[in-house]
Parts: sequence; structure tokens; C-alpha cells
Amino acid sequence: MAFLSRDFRRYQLARVLVIIGAEAQTLAVAWLVYQITHSALYLGYTGLVLFLPGLFFLLPAGHIADRFDRRLVILVCYALQAFCTLALFLFAWHGLRTVWPIFSVLFLIGTGRAFSGPASSALIPHLVPKEHFVNAVTWGATTFQIANVAGPSIGGILYTLPLRGRIAGAAIVFLFTQLTLMAFLWLIFSLHIRLGRMEHRAFSSDVILAGIRYVWSKQILLGSISLDLFAVLLGGAVALMPIFAQEILHTGPRGLGLLRAAPAIGALAVSMWLTWRPIERRAGVKMLVCVAIFGAATVLFGLSKNLLLSLLALFFVGASDMVSVVIRSSILQLATPPEMRGRVSAVNSLFLGASNELGEFESGLTASWWGAVRAVVIGGIGSLVVTGSWSVFFPNLRQADRLTPESLLQANTEQAAQQVRQL
Repeated sequence: MAFLSRDFRRYQLARVLVIIGAEAQTLAVAWLVYQITHSALYLGYTGLVLFLPGLFFLLPAGHIADRFDRRLVILVCYALQAFCTLALFLFAWHGLRTVWPIFSVLFLIGTGRAFSGPASSALIPHLVPKEHFVNAVTWGATTFQIANVAGPSIGGILYTLPLRGRIAGAAIVFLFTQLTLMAFLWLIFSLHIRLGRMEHRAFSSDVILAGIRYVWSKQILLGSISLDLFAVLLGGAVALMPIFAQEILHTGPRGLGLLRAAPAIGALAVSMWLTWRPIERRAGVKMLVCVAIFGAATVLFGLSKNLLLSLLALFFVGASDMVSVVIRSSILQLATPPEMRGRVSAVNSLFLGASNELGEFESGLTASWWGAVRAVVIGGIGSLVVTGSWSVFFPNLRQADRLTPESLLQANTEQAAQQVRQL
């Protein structure tokens, strides 16, 4: 299995640590911004400034991931992350009372993610044998969700520790994140894998646009990536959780930690199930059904005024999204040639950023217009509409069966044949 590989084990340990730190930091930043501004719109801005670098650097990020050693790219990007976390620590230490310096640092964090995301995604197939890849994706998603459970909870606990002086609150959280980043850098540096150039052609418009052209030409890729984009863009409620925690459910930072952890607990439960009973048939249909469940659970969360019911709804949000993540990630890597994975992963990273960070901005903006509850409910309904529409617009996605290179290649071949017949 995937964990027989030394480099895969080390890489997953590094991911767990850095994601725990990042999730704790995200909670501290959101709470700090809301305490300074008391504005849903400014909570949305935190997502926007994280998303914009992915838009600006989409094309060069994918090319760099294919042309240079992906391990080195990851190290450089996370060194930048460590610098940014140090800056956030100093802001909290000195009692910053304006949000614009925070947004500037978040933009730099987003820049690091824009380049590290494609490199990290494209690195995974080189850590395990081909026959263990889907298992690696499932275990990678499992460790990701373990970190997503632990990160917000640890962040909420650290934020509310009865400390005195400047170290209390956000500062102690940022210090914790800095330690996780240092451990991550050491573990990635210790990997044995050394990749040469995957793409030997020089930087040009044809080379850097190849990822976009490839995704656009493969209906199963375009359908799976864009489904996640629009469903999560509309249905995301993460940015508004500080409002729900304080004004609707009347909890504090620890309650916010529980809300942030609940989707990860649901996702973790499903990912553990999938490591035992992997998806074997009808992958496309299962993905569409689970995205519909995601939308319905989002509506339930928006309507709930009870903490336990809200946590249950978020549990199903995470559980259903987990199935979509495993299927989409497997399709992305197995239906893409190795030398193209960096550029295709860059396109996917932009879509993920749009669905997550831009989705946070969309949530903050609509909440400032309609209120937090209406924004979440309307977004969940929008996710349901998108799911129904994509089942019609992308029949190859609906008909996707096994998650194997041969099955996905056959789906692409059938798509090409259909296009020829239409001509």
C-alpha cells in the first residue's frame, strides 16, 4: 500500500503538521479580523486576497512545477509562508488594530500557495507505485482531514488559553504555526526523491497555456473541476462561521473551533471508510449525489439555531465533500500525462482557490447584502441547482465508472468519437 513508501510517509507527516498549523492560523486570522472590523464583508476580503495570487500566477505556477524540481519549489514557497507567519505574530504581539497589513501578508501567503499547490499535487504520483496511487490519494485525503479536525480545535484552545500579556490570543496561535512550518520544511528537505525537468521546452505562451487547453479538451476533467468550483463557491459557509459562532449560536472562539472542525470530522470518517472500501464503480454518479448532499446540508446549517444541529449539518457537508475530493483528485492525476501534471494541477488549483477563497469573498459579500443566514441558505440551494445542471451538461462525468487510467482513457476516447460524429 501507499504507506510502504518512505517518502510518502514523510510527505504525509509533513502535510499533517503544516495543515494543522495553517488551520489554526486561519481561525486566528478570521477571529482577529472580525474582532477588529465586526464586518462580514471584511471576512470575505480575507478569502479574496488569498485567491487573487492564484489568478495572477496561474500560468507561470504550472510551468514552474513542470520545469523545475517540484520538491525545491515546495521548499521555497513554504519558506515564504514561514516569513508571513512571523509577520502575523509580530502584528499580534504589537496589538495591531487595522486589517490592511494583515491582508498584505495574506496576499503573500496566497502567492506561496499558488506556486506550491501545483508542485505538491504533481509530486504525489512520484512517491508511490502507479497501482497504489488511488490508495495514496485516499490516505492523503484522510491525513488532510485529520489535520483539519485538529487544526481549528487546537487554534480555538490556544486562542482562549488564560495567558497574560502580548502572547495571549492570536500571538500564541501564530507561534504554534511557525513551529509546524519549521517541521514541515525539515521533513520535505529529507525526502529522497529528486526530480529533474519534466518539461524541457522553454517558457512560451504555447507551453504555459497547454494545461488550460488540455482541461478544456477533456470533458471529464472540465466537468469534475468546474462542478467543485461552482458548488463550493455558492455553498461555502466557512468565512461566515465567526458570525454564526458569535451572533447566532452564541459561542466563542472554542465554539468556532468546533464549527470549523465538524466538516473535517465528517470527511475523516468517510475517508477512513474509503481506505477500507474504495470506490470501485459508478464514480461519476456517486460524485454528483454527494455534491447534492453537500448543498442540502449547507441549507440545513444556514437554518439551524442549535449548536448540535449545526455541527451535524457540517458533519454531512464534510462527509459528502470528501467523496467528491477523492474522485476528483483521482481523475485529475490519472487522466493527465506525467509531463502535464504541473500545468493541469495549476488549473485545478485556480478552480480550488476560486471555490474556497473566492467563495469566502462571495459569502462575505452576500452576507453583507442579505445577512449571514440568507446568504448560506441561498448558496446551498445554488449548489443543488449546479449539481442538477452538470449531470446534464457533462454526460461523460455522469457515466464515469472505474477510477483507473484505462477506464478514464476510454471515457476520453468515447468523448472524442462523439465529437467526430457530431461534426
